[in-house]
Amino acid sequence: MPTNGLVAEQSLREHAIQPVTAVQSEYSLWYRGPENDILPTLQELGIGFVPFSPLGAGFLTGKMDENTKFDASDFRSHVPRFQPEALKANVALVALVRRVAEEKNATPAQIALAWLLAQKPWIVPIPGTTKLHRLDENIGAMEVEIAASDLKKIDEAASKLSLSGARLPEALLKMTGR
Repeated sequence: MPTNGLVAEQSLREHAIQPVTAVQSEYSLWYRGPENDILPTLQELGIGFVPFSPLGAGFLTGKMDENTKFDASDFRSHVPRFQPEALKANVALVALVRRVAEEKNATPAQIALAWLLAQKPWIVPIPGTTKLHRLDENIGAMEVEIAASDLKKIDEAASKLSLSGARLPEALLKMTGR
């Protein structure tokens, strides 16, 4: 779906032809692009939202820092927001997530997922993992209570951060229409 103001009109036409149950797109504390056009349209149409990469390709787990290096075979080595200079700026977001995690007696990954779950009841993130202990950790996010006051506090703190780097390489961004 394009995000240039035509989203609602286009979505309404498409939904009238073939009703949509859910839309999948990237969404996380690190990439909040869907908030302005996509989420309001989905709410209006009663369509669910399935955010992929809710942990920012592992970044929001707190396991990376500005010194993290990626092997050339790792997709993240080609992503602008994972480049060394961008990571230096972006670790501020991880620090915020860690502070909230400490307050909530949770892990940063659980906070990132709980934040998504607290947005709307029709938002259901799909974190990926290959490790059973990470699956257990992710499931634990359902037990973390993020109140409206917590969301406001997180949003206010996040709005003061200056994050760096595109979410995808330029050629891939062009393919997504964003």
